[in-house]
Amino acid sequence: METTIQNGYAEKIGEQELIGTKGKVWYLPHHGVLHPQKGKLRVVYDCSAQYHGASLNHKLLKGPDLTNSLFGVLTRFRLGEVAIMADIEAMFSQVLVPWVDRDFLRLLWWKDGDFQQPLIEYRMCVHVFGAISSPSCANYALQRTADEHVKSSCRDVAEIIHRNFYVDDCLYSTDSVEKAIETAEERTKTCQKGGFHLIKWNSNKREVLEQIPAEERVKVVKDLNFEEGGMPTERALGMLWHTEDDAFGFKIQMKERPPTRRGILSTVCALFDPIGCASPVTLQAKQLLQTLCRLGLGWDEPIPSELLRKWQTWQRELPHLSEFKMPRCLMPGPFRAAKSITLHHFADASEKGYGTVSYIRTVNDQGEVKCSFLMSKARVAPLKQISIPRMELTAAT
Repeated sequence: METTIQNGYAEKIGEQELIGTKGKVWYLPHHGVLHPQKGKLRVVYDCSAQYHGASLNHKLLKGPDLTNSLFGVLTRFRLGEVAIMADIEAMFSQVLVPWVDRDFLRLLWWKDGDFQQPLIEYRMCVHVFGAISSPSCANYALQRTADEHVKSSCRDVAEIIHRNFYVDDCLYSTDSVEKAIETAEERTKTCQKGGFHLIKWNSNKREVLEQIPAEERVKVVKDLNFEEGGMPTERALGMLWHTEDDAFGFKIQMKERPPTRRGILSTVCALFDPIGCASPVTLQAKQLLQTLCRLGLGWDEPIPSELLRKWQTWQRELPHLSEFKMPRCLMPGPFRAAKSITLHHFADASEKGYGTVSYIRTVNDQGEVKCSFLMSKARVAPLKQISIPRMELTAAT
């Protein structure tokens, strides 16, 4: 909170303004949320908190969804051999709220964080984490920055800002180290013109990271000696990215959860898999959940012994998923200048479930062929019985 005030993200309200305009004042509860992996405390403003049946989020317009699709950003990240990743520092806090609206973002805090002191009234000057309008406003400001400075910067950079950001995370790939360094510099300059500071840079190429100031790199590579040892592992939009092998994988951390519908669902949902690499694995657990649902078991009831054995077997095998690695780059080296690129989709269904998988097939000038996994999806069969041909059509769709 002290950092928020010192950075000018929140301002103290003068005595003559304390009363405010009737119907134009709102106070936000706020609390800290600790990120378990990063160990970072983030202040979340509860814009859904109600008073007399109303909340700020209920009155706010959400605005258009300007966020790129997660799958789209990840797929574009897989196109080139040289991958580079960055993050906007405190993105929402770089976009100002108009003066007339700031009294809707009032809050209470103590001087110097001393709980023994009287409470002081502040108001946020920037968009807050917790308001439904903040993502749309912040994304618009970022895209507007790219549009306004497209003439003074590389047109490719404007397209990168428009298509390769997922909220505050930028994932980009290209064919050469030189191009990656050039676009990184141009991107930094362009974003800076809009007040957006790019930090936490990471790449699968040492030559790119060497051109980034150490304090601007992601934490795991800040003090990395590039001449000794391998490159570290980092997350790219929630997916584990082994930069040394340039491959995606999974980090499985088994937590003790009760063998109930609630515990099983919690374990399955903890496996983040936006591309569908682990669809054959998660489908088995989803089928088990559906069986429990058919039996009419409550969320916290113990499950039958036969199903419990199946669940325990699945749990024992799940850590083996940590050994799985999938190449990030879809078309490496000799396949960049391809004479043929085709997408191949396979779909099927059974009484238990249905699914689809897509591959990209590339043929180069020498006639060499490479097939790369693109994505897959798997679903359990609906509880209401339908014909297998209809499910096959659903899978294809």
